[in-house]
Amino acid sequence: MPVNPEQRAEIAALQAGRGETRRAVVPALEEVLFEPLPVLDHGFVRVVDYMGDDAAVVQAARVSYGRGTRRVSEDAGLIRYLMRHWHTTPFEMCEIKLHVKLPIFVARQWIRHRTANVNEYSARYSILDREFYLPAPEHLAAQSAANRQGREAPLSGAEAEAVLAMLRADAMRSHAHYQEMLNQDADGAVIDPDRRGLARELARMTLPLGTYTQWYWKIDLHNFMHFLRLRADPHAQYEIRAYAEVMLDLLARWVPLTHAAFQDYRLGAATLSAPALEVVRRMLDGEAVSQAESGLSKREWRELMAVLGRPADID
Repeated sequence: MPVNPEQRAEIAALQAGRGETRRAVVPALEEVLFEPLPVLDHGFVRVVDYMGDDAAVVQAARVSYGRGTRRVSEDAGLIRYLMRHWHTTPFEMCEIKLHVKLPIFVARQWIRHRTANVNEYSARYSILDREFYLPAPEHLAAQSAANRQGREAPLSGAEAEAVLAMLRADAMRSHAHYQEMLNQDADGAVIDPDRRGLARELARMTLPLGTYTQWYWKIDLHNFMHFLRLRADPHAQYEIRAYAEVMLDLLARWVPLTHAAFQDYRLGAATLSAPALEVVRRMLDGEAVSQAESGLSKREWRELMAVLGRPADID
């Protein structure tokens, strides 16, 4: 389960609390504050705290006092200008802190974004729960022949069932060995009073990468969007993309004007190299350009044609 009864009681107490503030408050984000938003089978993302809103971005860009009297349309125009021209500092004035529960192998991809402050659950200090990520059958796919870090078509029903059975059996066996080495059962009770348990920092070695971990993750808005630009991309691994999609919704709740500009100028945009831009100019002038005379490699040509929505005919 994503949260245990103790965590649910703590969340309910936090949500029931009320405090007076002069800080900017975003009602749409307040609606889900502290609430675990489910991801995968046992994971979640929840907002613990945040600072700033769209107005904070605008204020930083104008270097003015107060929230100002500008119209929303003017604020939106400025934010779109900042996004369009890759101005980053104003977006760094907002921050968000998340509590995330995720499989260890997803965490190892996630931690490569080194622009956040992270504090992870310690398996040296605490005992990990018996919770493992088991993919849905439709997400069990064969290795891609063209992409070394990607997937191809899903496995057949029988193949998927066999893989799931192995994943489940290995996870259960590993956790049983983990408890045996600790000399503690799932409730923390000693299994054999005549035997000492192995240190937690060593016993954890037996657990698979599908084991769930948790952390607090704090990041500014600029780097938050950089994370989403990479991890919400269709080419990102499904499991981390599932978290990014939930976080995209949080971005829309938190800073809707910034989110709209982000969708237009980052997620929905394409960057062209100088040679690719020259090919586009030649095409606009009416020239029939082929890959062989474009100056682009075959891969670059295919990528450009995909952006333009044209067939990648290669001689």
